[in-house]
Amino acid sequence: MRLLQFPRLTLDFHRKFVMRACLPFAVAVFGAATAMAQGNIEAFHWIDFHDTKDAPTVAWVTQALKAEKWTSIREIGVVWDSAVVLTSERKTPQATPQNDAYTVWSVSLAKHDVQPLLHGVNPHILTWTSFGGPYQHIPEFGFVYNDCDACETASTFFTTLYYNTADHAWRARWMRGNDQAVALWSAGGVEGVTRTQIYGLLADLSGHQMMATWSHYDYGNAKPAEDFVFEYSVDPANGLEQTQGLSGEHAQQMIARLCKANPAQIDPSFSVLARGQDSEACQNPGGVSTGAKNKARSTRKPTTTPPANNHGQSYPPGGRPKAAAVPNPAKP
Repeated sequence: MRLLQFPRLTLDFHRKFVMRACLPFAVAVFGAATAMAQGNIEAFHWIDFHDTKDAPTVAWVTQALKAEKWTSIREIGVVWDSAVVLTSERKTPQATPQNDAYTVWSVSLAKHDVQPLLHGVNPHILTWTSFGGPYQHIPEFGFVYNDCDACETASTFFTTLYYNTADHAWRARWMRGNDQAVALWSAGGVEGVTRTQIYGLLADLSGHQMMATWSHYDYGNAKPAEDFVFEYSVDPANGLEQTQGLSGEHAQQMIARLCKANPAQIDPSFSVLARGQDSEACQNPGGVSTGAKNKARSTRKPTTTPPANNHGQSYPPGGRPKAAAVPNPAKP
């Protein structure tokens, strides 16, 4: 575990021409993603533990977490009436920092309400993403972590952390229980089976981002190979999270995109969000043997309510909220 860690003549000419022709297109897409990720970022700020202006927030968060298990507070990010907090826990006074376990919390700044979002090791806080698109009042930042350290079957997961205006709290996307979000990479294997794992952060023409994964299983002569291709996104129309298993032509198109993924062009911190592009499976992708098992599903309710206790700003971007009628479920 590591401590937190906030590149024949005709053919050559053809390749250079294609690269030069595609470069403006790639820059435009990545530029759109960066612009979307900026959003209303001024509503958010990281706490400076040495700044006296932030001292009340530090004291509030410390008191709110008083009953929880942690050794040190590593980061506090504040937006309006809620803080996203990263703590570390050291098992013994003699343990070394690389063995720390981490927890991400949502801490209310209006009341002493604390909710753990996930637990893991070797966390990486990434830059802002555009998964939520224009539906989110502020952008959400990427977060990569492992489920265990120095174990034979360690897995790497990806999520985004965002402020949910309906709950007035921070949330993590695509969580499936047991602290598992989007599975990027898993160690271990099965005898007689060769598994290739490819994943990458992608963006469409509007700059809206998505995460895609491809697992290729080669069983040798035992049976035909299998492919599992998944897309993880957020519906820009309503803010609902989606997990979609792809098959057939859709899977082949996604594989072609995955094998060219290079999210580091958006931001250097996104370099951890692409792997396997140099694999044999990407060099000779062939056809997709089978479809993924899961259909698209939405797991979050859309959020439109502005926060009640805005710190430093009367109301979130969009102006003063209008009173809305509350539907009566008893009426047809």
